[in-house]
Amino acid sequence: MAFGLIIIGDEILSGKRTDKHFPKVVELLKARGLQLAWAEYVGDDRDRITAVLKRSFASNDIVFSCGGIGATPDDHTRQCAAAALGVDLILHPEAKRKIEERIADVAREAGQQPDFNAKDNLHRLKMGEFPEGAEIVPNPFNKIPGFAIRHGSGVHYFVPGFPVMAWPMIEWALDTHHAHLFRQVPRLEKAVFVFETAESTLTPLMEALEAEFPQVKVFSLPSVGDAVTRRHVELGVKGDPEQVEAAFLRMLEGLHQLKAPFLHELGR
Repeated sequence: MAFGLIIIGDEILSGKRTDKHFPKVVELLKARGLQLAWAEYVGDDRDRITAVLKRSFASNDIVFSCGGIGATPDDHTRQCAAAALGVDLILHPEAKRKIEERIADVAREAGQQPDFNAKDNLHRLKMGEFPEGAEIVPNPFNKIPGFAIRHGSGVHYFVPGFPVMAWPMIEWALDTHHAHLFRQVPRLEKAVFVFETAESTLTPLMEALEAEFPQVKVFSLPSVGDAVTRRHVELGVKGDPEQVEAAFLRMLEGLHQLKAPFLHELGR
């Protein structure tokens, strides 16, 4: 199953905030023998968010959506998820209980009794209004949950934009619901730095390797170099470990035939 990531918020697209979710989700997946198949950024625009979600709901992917699930005017994700599914927003009873627990905790910390009917507390309950049929995603930081929507064999998890909340919630989703997918597909990656050789010169070798080893992907990452490493192309193979080993040896043979100088060997 493919894993996807949606990151929502004008503050990311404007550069006001630097996205930290993408590298963290890659890290969380990699630690479990999984990998991200796609990622998408979208601003706080209802039509665009709805279109993105409608498209991703049509897949059987496992998708994490970060941001926009609060109750302020620039938070649209809950409403857009409902619109994309063609269902109503309803107050989830367990979400209501968790939000009221949080309201009570905050009141006690201030030495007060909670007033659940206060206008601001009634407004906070909107954070528990999820698309009909949603399940909650627990939030260990402040108890205010996210939500999950199952669609076909896929599922979307909606979490806040705050990393301190989002990342533990994503880990919970992975470890609670998707542990059966962990490390199912063994993967290996091996590469070298090739110097003084253009990518166009390496392309026929890359095509030949992919044709001969169908369970291997060949990649090339050119670099202009830095103070430590001169200009080069990182050339490598990744995929099925057995085929990677054979493909890597064939790749080295090809580099020798091209008389391309390279730095041996970058294993992952």
